[in-house]
Parts: sequence; C-alpha cells; structure tokens
Amino acid sequence: MFRSKLKTVFLSVSVTILAASLISFPQESFDASIRGLNMWWEIVFPSLLPFFIVSEMLIGFGVVKFIGVLLEPLMRPLFRVPGVGGFVWAMGMASGFPAGAKFTARLRQEGQLTQIEAERLVSFTNSSNPLFIFGAVSIGFFHNTHLGILLALAHYLGNICVGLIMRFYGNETPEEEVKKRNNSKIRSALSALHQTRLKDNRPIGKLLGDAVNSSIQTLLMVGGFIILFSVVNKLLYHLHITAALAKTVELLLSSLSFPEMLSIPFISGLFEITLGSQLTSLVHESTLLQKAMITSFILGFSGFSVQAQVASILAQTDIRFKPFFLARILQGVFASLFALVLWKPIYIRITNNEQPSNALPVGFFGEGTWTNHFYHRLIEIGPLITIFSLLLYVLLLFSRLKKN
Repeated sequence: MFRSKLKTVFLSVSVTILAASLISFPQESFDASIRGLNMWWEIVFPSLLPFFIVSEMLIGFGVVKFIGVLLEPLMRPLFRVPGVGGFVWAMGMASGFPAGAKFTARLRQEGQLTQIEAERLVSFTNSSNPLFIFGAVSIGFFHNTHLGILLALAHYLGNICVGLIMRFYGNETPEEEVKKRNNSKIRSALSALHQTRLKDNRPIGKLLGDAVNSSIQTLLMVGGFIILFSVVNKLLYHLHITAALAKTVELLLSSLSFPEMLSIPFISGLFEITLGSQLTSLVHESTLLQKAMITSFILGFSGFSVQAQVASILAQTDIRFKPFFLARILQGVFASLFALVLWKPIYIRITNNEQPSNALPVGFFGEGTWTNHFYHRLIEIGPLITIFSLLLYVLLLFSRLKKN
C-alpha cells in the first residue's frame, strides 16, 4: 500500500514539474515539439506506414502463418520461438522501431504465440532500420559512410546475441505443441495458409481498410511519444537535470578512459536516440572509436522514447515490458563491445581499402547513391505522404461512424 501511495505521489509531482516547466520555457518547448513533429511526419510516418499496412494484410491472408511453418526448424532451435518469429525479425530490421513490438503483439492477439514466446520475440526484433543507421547517423551526423557499416554490424549482431540469451527466458513450450508446430512440409504450410485465410473471413476491402486504420492509429501514437520525449529531453537540459545525471555517468566514463564530454550526449541518448547520436558526433574531444561505441549503445538501448512506444503497444496484450527493457540494456552493451571488437577488422580495413573482398560495398551507402538519394527524397515527399494518409484515415473513420 505504501509503495502504491509513493508511486502516486511521484507521478503527480513529476507531471506537475513537467507542466510548470512547459510554462517556464515556452519557446524551448515549442522548438522541441516542432523538431519532434518534423522527424515524425518527414521520416517516421512515411517510412513505417507501408510496412505496417502490408504486414497487417500478410497476417490476414495467412502468408505469415505459411512463412512460420517453413521457418520453424530455424527459429525454434535458435531462439525458442515459432517460425512466425522469422517474419517479425525480418520486418523489424527492415522497418525499424517499433515494428517488432507491433507485429509481435498482433501475432499474440492472433494466438500464434504464447506469452513467453512473445516476450522472447519482442526482446530481439526491435532495432534501428538500415536507412536510419546509414542515412541519418552515419552520413547525416558523422559525415562518414564507412562508419555506418560498423554501426550496423554491431547493432544487428547485438540483436542476435540478445535473441540467443533470451531463449533461456521462461519455461519450455509444451512438448506436444512443439511437435505439432515442427511439421515444416510445404503441404502443411499451404494448408496453414488456407486455413488462416478462411478463419479470418474478411473481404479484401474490409481487410485493407482495417490494415490502414490500425497502422495509422499506431503511428499517431508513435508521433505523440516522439514529440513528448523531444520536449522532455529539452526541458531536462534546461532544468539542469541532464547535467546532474551526467555527473554520475562521468565517473563510469572516466573509469573506461572516455572523455567526460560524452556524458551529456549519453544521457540525452538514453531518452531519445536521434538527439543522443547527433550530440555524440559533435564531441571533438573523443576519438571516433569512442563515439562509435557510445552511439552503438544508444542505438541498442533505443531510448526511453522508443521504449514508451513499445510499452504502449504491449499494454494491449499480456506481454510484459520488463523482459524487453532488460534486453535493451543487454543489446546496448553487446553493440558497444562489437563496435570495439570489429573496429580494426572492419572499419580500419575499409578505410585503408575502399572495397575489401569480404566487406559490404561502401559505395552502396555513400553519397550520390540511390540509398542516399532515397533518404533525402523521403524527407522532401514525406509530409505529402503523411497528409494524404491522414486524410484517408479520416475518411475511413467517418464512413465507419456513419454506418454505425
């Protein structure tokens, strides 16, 4: 009872301080809101919406179940999750935060995952997409195309390590259910696809409308969290709370021979990955390796902004948030260690030789390439896609209310 009252007092005081800070720093709060809004409607909304809509339709048509049956022999031994986890993992890496959580929650609601399996799966299927790592962080902040390969490898290898560790989380799936799922023949996969489609039983138009409606609702929630944490991060800085927290981090950084100037970017990154990565790139007192390790941790930890988005999505199911949070700390540590380990064999070798035989071609991500062009093109047309999608959402919502 005492803990509950203490929690109530803490939350009430925190919200009151936040409200007072908004009144005390109106211009700073407004600027931070605009920054968060621009990030959402230029990049996040137009890049995630197609993935969300297509994924909803793939689930409805039974394609995900088909893929799940085929991938069962791979995902079950490695990560102790059903084969559908392979679909969530791939879509999470391709589309970025918080896609892995949304697809996991959706499959849990469909009954294709148990609670423990969903908690294992969500812990390693949320990651930054390659476009953000290469386009925004590597080129946009560090102006270094080579660094993107190191950051991406460290990030995704950290993800795999988290998945392998989380396989030991929770109790085993009942043996009879494993046997039932382990049949990965093509005929069984096709049968599962057909049965899932018949079970859904929605017309194509209704399925598409539901996919658009659900996807836009999720992205509106994501946008709210991005704007909120952009403001909170700015207010913490002006209230000198970031500096106070940084004093504690300075002790840890100095013990690792890192410059103390990295403490504020690190704290900022714990709240919001974009700002933390940008501030880290501006610290001239540290080496590039040190900045790469800090950035890798920030990308792996994901920031409280992304974690709040995930918590909101998971709250719609019985999936607990605590395993996801612990997995984020693990991935941050793993990603930093991989950045250190891979520094010489990957980054140094690439910089000495533009295209070694066993490395990814840097020109694929460099300036003037189609990936860089696509990133900047997305910034230009992103707002138009967002506005059109929101208008479509309003029309769908209006038509449904009119029918009711």
